[in-house]
Amino acid sequence: MRFNRTLLSTALVVIALVVQVSVLARLQLPGAVPDLLLLVVLGLAFVYGHVAGALIGFGAGLLADLAPPADHAAGRYALVLCVIGYCAGLARPDNGRLKSAFVPMAAVVAAAIGSTLLYALVGALVGDTAARHVGLGSLLFTAAVYDLLLAPFTVPLIMALARRTENDPLSESSSSGDMAAGWLSSGTGLRIGGPRGGLRLKAARSRAARAGRIKGVKRL
Repeated sequence: MRFNRTLLSTALVVIALVVQVSVLARLQLPGAVPDLLLLVVLGLAFVYGHVAGALIGFGAGLLADLAPPADHAAGRYALVLCVIGYCAGLARPDNGRLKSAFVPMAAVVAAAIGSTLLYALVGALVGDTAARHVGLGSLLFTAAVYDLLLAPFTVPLIMALARRTENDPLSESSSSGDMAAGWLSSGTGLRIGGPRGGLRLKAARSRAARAGRIKGVKRL
């Protein structure tokens, strides 16, 4: 990933983890805990794509595994968010802009349910059966509801910040130059690919002007 992507992703993941551990986890809500970290991974994956989404999800999950008061095996949540980030990135449109709110909201519900199921499945494989005692059905329902209520206030903002990092002035100027060159070449039939092309165009124009003047003199 580029430096601006890495910097923004790291900042958002750290902020989300601090808010989730210090605020959301202390609300004593019934069932699951609102997963702000999951929403950050989703928002970034919607803009950056599946590869970056998987990398961001793995890093965010590993940080959550190591941050206190984590009481599960390290790497468990990293695997969950890595899979979720990859799958969410597959739903990314070509221009990184979603035309309706249905797709991200449906993805939030699917990610909340999928992450809870995958977390419980990995826990069962390593011998952690805490989800059975709490009730998997209530965890799935409350996780989907909490994340769906929190998503409209977080996912659009995260996507907007991520799109700003994609608007690199150097890449914009180069792309606008390519568009101008393509427009000129389509209108004139000449290939203008850079400064040399511009010099060749000027030389051709000057030769045509001299030829016109010579023809005018001969006619006189």
